[in-house]
Amino acid sequence: MKKLISPLDLTTQEIDELLALADRIIEDPQAFAHKCDGKILATLFFEPSTRTRLSFESAMLSLGGKVLGFSSANSSSAAKGESVADTVRTVECYADIIAMRHPKEGAATVAASKVDCPLINAGDGGHQHPTQTLTDLLTIHRLKGHLDNLTVGLCGDLKFGRTVHSLIRAMMRYENIKFVLVSPKELQVPDYIRDDLVRSGYEFEEVERLEDAIGKMDILYMTRVQRERFFNEEDYIRLRDSYILDNEKMKLAKQDMIVMHPLPRVNEISVEVDDDPRAAYFRQAKFGRFVRMALILKMLEVE
Repeated sequence: MKKLISPLDLTTQEIDELLALADRIIEDPQAFAHKCDGKILATLFFEPSTRTRLSFESAMLSLGGKVLGFSSANSSSAAKGESVADTVRTVECYADIIAMRHPKEGAATVAASKVDCPLINAGDGGHQHPTQTLTDLLTIHRLKGHLDNLTVGLCGDLKFGRTVHSLIRAMMRYENIKFVLVSPKELQVPDYIRDDLVRSGYEFEEVERLEDAIGKMDILYMTRVQRERFFNEEDYIRLRDSYILDNEKMKLAKQDMIVMHPLPRVNEISVEVDDDPRAAYFRQAKFGRFVRMALILKMLEVE
């Protein structure tokens, strides 16, 4: 595995191997502390990021490697007009593996075609974010113990959220998965996602009120309802409170349901939920480091 652009680039066997390796790292991190001695990760972030960039850097440092790179296009030669292709070809001279985020969809595909070293897509516009999907899968695997026989609820902006689309596609590869899609009509999943679900025979329902469906869920994946997605302010004000998870709504949920969120959150999960043992979003962020450690090891073939 030399390039990772989309979660679907990985077979279910490869995903299972990555999650198993992440489990081993979690159980005995010291055993992996020098696996990448002498290796360099380049983090090329053409747009700002907190969790993804820092977790990649923390992952490589935890493996004994080193990190170089930039955190915005303005601090790179892109500000002078250099192309993505030229940037990655140059950086390949200095690093063993590249993690790249770019605001333009398809930029990671172009970059991957120009280099021989391993390259990981750390997010390209609204398109793909494979390591977030791997983080989500590891979280479910660690906290639920399995990736099949689950009812997965996704709430909020299901139309534009790349994490939602990737997670649905990834979970469709496992058996007996049911989906509950909670959103205003304006932000329902795109037709191509709905068509995939129908064509593949997966059971799903679409509802507008979280309260009507939260009791069915084993997993609740929250996303933000964004004001800018609405044509008028009145619709936004009418709907926004329906998609704020608070303690009252949590009373309707199963005792072993877990709440996930790709972060950053704004107000879609009340801070009062943070103390609920079912709140998993900060553990989810922590798991992101371990799954990226596993991915770096696999791609550098230094396991």
